[in-house]
Amino acid sequence: MTKSPEDAAADRDAAVRTILDALPSFVSAVVQLNELIAERMGVVPTDLHCLHELRRFGPTTARDLADRLGRSPGAVSRMIDRLDAAGCVSRADDPDDRRRVLITPTGHGLRRVADYYAGLTARTRDDLADLDEDGLRALAGFLHAGHDSTHAEIVRLRSTR
Repeated sequence: MTKSPEDAAADRDAAVRTILDALPSFVSAVVQLNELIAERMGVVPTDLHCLHELRRFGPTTARDLADRLGRSPGAVSRMIDRLDAAGCVSRADDPDDRRRVLITPTGHGLRRVADYYAGLTARTRDDLADLDEDGLRALAGFLHAGHDSTHAEIVRLRSTR
């Protein structure tokens, strides 16, 4: 039996509401996990965000990190000091411009982060096991679009101070 357009729209709206209702709990759990991992590493959660950015994009300057993380240069300088003291990053002269200093994640720091996330990574792989390739593509598309929407909202809110 085929659903009426109204019933199909109502089912879709219900599914969207279910997702929107689940997102705050999911985000809260991720925030709590990040806080716990940061604490165990002897850093603060924003330092962990910095390590994630360095893992994704590689060595960069403190100014670029400040821009990516939405932090002041002073806050990023203190962040780099904490991560350096924890053995998670190193500073080195930029081989292309000796006036610049690059912040580089250390192998030790990246391994520590990976070790703490290993359990979640394994669970996430299990959670994704039932999805076919189309489902995985749809979920990846949602996550990318959600990131872009979140970033756009950050920009909007920062511009309305």
